[in-house]
Amino acid sequence: MRAKSKQFLEKYLNNVSPTGFEHSGQSLWLDYLKPYIHETIVDTYGTAVGVVNPGMPYKVVLEAHADEISWFVNYISDEGYIYVIRNGGSDFQIAPSMRCNIHCENGTTVKGIFGWPAIHVRPDKNPETKQDTIFIDVGCANRQEVEDLGIHIGAVAVFEADCFWLNKKYLVGRALDNRMGGFMIAEVARQLHEKKDILPFTLYLVNSVQEEIGLRGAEMISRRLKPDVALITDVTHDTQSPLYTKKIQGDCKCGKGAVLTYGPAVQNNLLQQIISVAKANKIDIQRNAVSRSTGTDTDSFAYSGMGVASALISLPLKYMHTTVETVHENDVESCIQLMYHTVKSLKENQTFHYL
Repeated sequence: MRAKSKQFLEKYLNNVSPTGFEHSGQSLWLDYLKPYIHETIVDTYGTAVGVVNPGMPYKVVLEAHADEISWFVNYISDEGYIYVIRNGGSDFQIAPSMRCNIHCENGTTVKGIFGWPAIHVRPDKNPETKQDTIFIDVGCANRQEVEDLGIHIGAVAVFEADCFWLNKKYLVGRALDNRMGGFMIAEVARQLHEKKDILPFTLYLVNSVQEEIGLRGAEMISRRLKPDVALITDVTHDTQSPLYTKKIQGDCKCGKGAVLTYGPAVQNNLLQQIISVAKANKIDIQRNAVSRSTGTDTDSFAYSGMGVASALISLPLKYMHTTVETVHENDVESCIQLMYHTVKSLKENQTFHYL
């Protein structure tokens, strides 16, 4: 990974962009992308789009999502403790003893901790980690002190966890799901620009909002762009570490390449073209299957309008929805190259028929 790309990636990962409040991350992403695109679009809810070769009748989308899981302040007790609800797929079980930052409307950030009683004072039946038992302590003695700090109902709390490199090949941090996708599609745009590739269609680099609460950003932007083809990138589970069941959750591993998904929302002819591209360019791939939805923005694009030929290129990831999400640097490059060469393989007015 080149130094400038790595520098941007680390800054982008350490930035805070919870669902519904993605604006700062989108600004960072668009600033990095601007040298490689011709136009930008930002929709009503904050989905950001970089446009390459605008105005062509045939339209292709490369898409990731920009938001991360977090917590909403839901109740402040008379004793000054803060109770939260989930914003996206946040995990109650990992919250105790975590540090967090609470982002307030006045622009201030307040540090807090998720408290938890010591193991030797808990009753025989340990309290469950759920919405009404986890709490944030910001060092206040009562509700008024909390409010005087600028904390209010609806303020967003995000775990504090900067990224770092593990064994010089694994990148670890929060929100790799799916800020890695935003980084990877930006790198595709950079390669297209630097290699002076000329595309016979308009390419939209889309960084959607609100994926974590139901694919909502993709749903909106797909209706606006009305693309002919959509290549979606997201993360998928590395199932090699303990507590996974490969018979149920599949057999994917960090370091073995990009993951291609089989499922109803994936257009089979487009998928076969991506597989052919991988073989022709000696790009390692893995395979995964889903029984119904992919659970990614692929579903929103595939079923948009009269149907959009869509496929999913996933980055294997360990420990999803934690503060130690982990990816292998080689897989990141595999996904970038697979998307780059697939975009290059698409033809003007190419159709993907079922029959």
